[in-house]
Parts: sequence; structure tokens; C-alpha cells
Amino acid sequence: MRPYCISSVLLLLASCVSMTSATYKVPLEKAAEPKMDPIPMLPAITQRVFMDIEVDGKSIGRIVFGLFGGIAPKAAENFIAMCLCDHGVGKQSGKQLCYKHSKIHRVIPNFAFQGGDHVHGDGTGMETIYGELFQDESFEVKHNRRYMLNAVNAGKKNTNGSQWFVSTVKTQWLDGKYVIFGMVLEGMRVMNKIESLGSYSGIPSAEIVVANSGSLPAKDGDETPRLVSWKLKK
Repeated sequence: MRPYCISSVLLLLASCVSMTSATYKVPLEKAAEPKMDPIPMLPAITQRVFMDIEVDGKSIGRIVFGLFGGIAPKAAENFIAMCLCDHGVGKQSGKQLCYKHSKIHRVIPNFAFQGGDHVHGDGTGMETIYGELFQDESFEVKHNRRYMLNAVNAGKKNTNGSQWFVSTVKTQWLDGKYVIFGMVLEGMRVMNKIESLGSYSGIPSAEIVVANSGSLPAKDGDETPRLVSWKLKK
């Protein structure tokens, strides 16, 4: 091999080593901590209420709700009052402002069940303790878990009334459209029974009624925000 060939090869190798050492340096400084999304948390429970459910006159058990009064105080106050039935008769409807004996009139499997029409019992009526519809208070809580308690509106923002619905699946497409003001804490078996009576038209195959309702004392831990992954008691 000719001398100039060896020299050319050596020069080429030296050039490659130089480029490599200049481009790929071993980092000596400490790597920055990776940025992680915050763990999704639910608001603290401020009040507990319950509904005892009957199907065709037979008891199937109790659903216990935890309310997010810290972010949706008006919705929570109205729901509590309607469960306690302590605000008398509505001025507009002439009907008692009360969830007792009201129907769960709409049940769609793998979506939600709806109640709270104490006026007509079919989803066409709703009157609050305020005498009128009230504004959206917060869209902070997302529909990223099952069994969230929502305020039903009249199809547009700031039209919340006495009707409510519980989502039985994740319903992220409802984010920013319906205010979540609570969650179910107990009663999965009862909700499964309710859902089994539903149809894709929403008309249940049996009469589902709130036989009794009221408030419950808070429990230890209610003041502590729960993870979105918190599991519901059966």
C-alpha cells in the first residue's frame, strides 16, 4: 500500500474521532427531574346524603352521595334541601320541594340514570329551592370516572334545576357541559340493579322510586380529597 494511502486513512480516522468526541459528550451535570402530570384528585366531601330506592314497591337498597359543596355550593345546598324536604312548596309548581317519592324516570345502560323531576316525574319539570334555575358553578371536576353526580340543565349553560343524573361510565364528552357537584360513595349493587332496568330509549322497564331521602353525618376522611381512582363501596 502506498504511503499516501495510509496517511489519508489516518487523517480520516482522526477526523471521525474528533467529530465524535465533539458531538457526543458524556453529561456530567445532574439530569433535571422529569415533569409529571399532577395526580387527579376529587374535591373534599362536604356533606353526605342518601336515597333509599324501590322498584315496583320493593326496596332494593340505599345509595349514599358525597357532595362537593366547596366548589358547587348552590347545587349542593339545593340537593340537600330536596333530600331533606324542608323547604315547603314551590311557588311555581305548587309541588313540595322534595325528592321523596320522586321517580328515576330515565335509565340508559352504559351511560346514566336520571331523576329529580318532583313536578311531573317524566323529566319535563324541575323547580329548585331558589325558585328559578341557577348558574353553572364549576367545571373543575371531570367525567373521568364512573358514578359522578351531575346537575341536569335545560340544554344550555347556566340552566341548572332540581334534576340530577349519575353517570355509570366515564363520559369525558360531557366535560364543560354539565356541572359535577358530587359522587356516589356507596350503593354499587343498587345502581347495577337500576341500570339493568334501563333501555336505549331511556324508559325503564319498572317503576323506580326514591322511597326516602335525607342527610347523613360526615365520616373520617371526607375532608381529605380522594384520588380519581378511588373505588366505590358495594
